[in-house]
Amino acid sequence: MISADLSVVLPEIILSVYAMAALLGAVYTSKDRAGPLLMWTTSALFFGLAAWIGLTAGGEQTAFGGAVVDDGFARFAKVVILVSAGAVLLMGKEYMRRAKLLRFEFPVLVTLSVVGMMLMVSAGDLMMLYMGLELQSFALYIVAALRRDSVKSTEAGLKYFVLGALSSGLLLYGASLTYGYSGTTLFSGILSTLGEGPMPLGLTFGLVFLITGMAFKVSAVPFHMWTPDVYEGSPTPVTAFFASAPKMAAMALFARVLFDAFGAVPGDWGQVVAVLSLLSMVLGAVAAIGQRNIKRLMAYSSIAHMGYALMGLAAGTEMGVQAMLIYMAIYVTMSVGTFAFILSMEKDGQPVTDIRSLNMLSATEPLKALAMLVLLFSLAGVPPMVGFFGKFYVVKAAVDAGLIWLAVAGVIASVVGAFYYLRIVFYMYFGEQGDPQLNGTMPPVLWGVMMASAFAMVAGVVNLFGVEGLALSAAATLVN
Repeated sequence: MISADLSVVLPEIILSVYAMAALLGAVYTSKDRAGPLLMWTTSALFFGLAAWIGLTAGGEQTAFGGAVVDDGFARFAKVVILVSAGAVLLMGKEYMRRAKLLRFEFPVLVTLSVVGMMLMVSAGDLMMLYMGLELQSFALYIVAALRRDSVKSTEAGLKYFVLGALSSGLLLYGASLTYGYSGTTLFSGILSTLGEGPMPLGLTFGLVFLITGMAFKVSAVPFHMWTPDVYEGSPTPVTAFFASAPKMAAMALFARVLFDAFGAVPGDWGQVVAVLSLLSMVLGAVAAIGQRNIKRLMAYSSIAHMGYALMGLAAGTEMGVQAMLIYMAIYVTMSVGTFAFILSMEKDGQPVTDIRSLNMLSATEPLKALAMLVLLFSLAGVPPMVGFFGKFYVVKAAVDAGLIWLAVAGVIASVVGAFYYLRIVFYMYFGEQGDPQLNGTMPPVLWGVMMASAFAMVAGVVNLFGVEGLALSAAATLVN
C-alpha cells in the first residue's frame, strides 16, 4: 500500500530529494559557484519530469487516503508548470549571473516552489491543498526579495509576504469552516455532504473564504494589490517565473477545489467567480493604459488574463474547464516569450524597463521586433494569432453557459486592453528616431525561447499543437 502511494507522488519525491541534495552539496562544496550548474541541472530535471509525466499518462490514481489525486487534469497542469519553470531557469541564468544574483539557493527555492505547485494541482484534501500552497508561497516570498541591496526588491518581498500571509489565513479559515460543517477535509467527502441536501450557511461562508484565498493567488481583483509592486521590484527572471508556473498552479487549484469539492453546487460559486472575472478583466484593461514600466504593464496584463481564465471556470461546465486549460497553456507560452524579450532590454549592461526605450527597435533589430509584435498581438487576442483562440474558447464557454453579459464584457475589455499592447508595437515601428536606447546583446537561450514562443503563436493556428484534445481529456477527468 505504501509503495503504491509513493508511486503516485514519485515526481514530487524526486524533486524534493534533488532539492535537499543540491542544497547540502552546494553548502559543503563550492556554494555560489555551483549556481550555474544547478540552474542547468534543475532545468534539465524539470524538462525530463515533464516528458515522463506526459508520456506515461494513465488512469486516475489516489494516494494517502485520497489526499493526493493523480489524474489527467493534474498531469496536464504539471507538464505546463514544469516546462515553464524549466524555460524560465534557462532564460534567467545569464541575467542572474551578470546581476550577481546567481546564488545556489535560487534554483533550489524554485524547485521547492514547483513541488508545492505539483501538490496543489493534485490536492484531494484541504490539508494537502494548504501544505502545497504554503510550500510554494514560502519559496516565492524569498526569491521575490532576492536582491537584498535593492529597496524595491525588499519591498516586493515584504508586500508579497504580508498579503500572502493574509490570503493564507483567509483560506485556512475557510478550510476550517468547511471542515466544521462537512465533517471531513477530503474533497470527495465534502462533495458527498453537499449531495445530501441544501448547503449549510456555514459551508457557504467556508466556500467564500476559500475562493477569497485562492483569488489572492491568481491576482484576481479586488485581491490583486500585491501584483504590480512585486512584478516591478523582483529581479526580472523571478518576475518571469511569477507570470508563468504559479499562475497555472493557482488556476488549476481553483478549478480542483470548485469542481472536486463543490461541484454539486455550481450555482453557489459561479456568480462569485463571474464577478471576479469581470472585475479582473476591466481593471487589468484600464489600469495598464497609464503604465510606462513594462514589468508593471505585464502585471496588469496578467490580472486581465486571469480574468479571462476565470471566465471559463465561471461557466461551471466541462467545456469551461477545457477552455481555462487551453487559455492558461497559451498564456504561459506567451508570457515566457515576452519575458525573454524583456530580459534582453538593456543599455550599457543595465536593465531598461521603460517602454519608450523601444523606439524604432524595428530599424536596428527587425527580427526581434517582429517576434515581439507577434507575441503582443497574441496577448491582445488579435486573429489569427493563437491568443485569439484562447479568448474564443473562454468566451464560447461563457455564452454556452448563459453568461452572455460576462462574454460581452470580456470582448469589450479585450478591445480596451489591446491599446497598451499596440502602443508598444507603435514605439517599435513608428516611434521617434534617435540614438538607440537599447544596446544589449541577446543571449542565444533568450533568442531561442522568444522565437519558439512567437513561432508557436503563429503555427499553433493549425491545431493548437493538440492542446485542445489534451485539455478536453484533462477536463473530463475533473468534471464527471
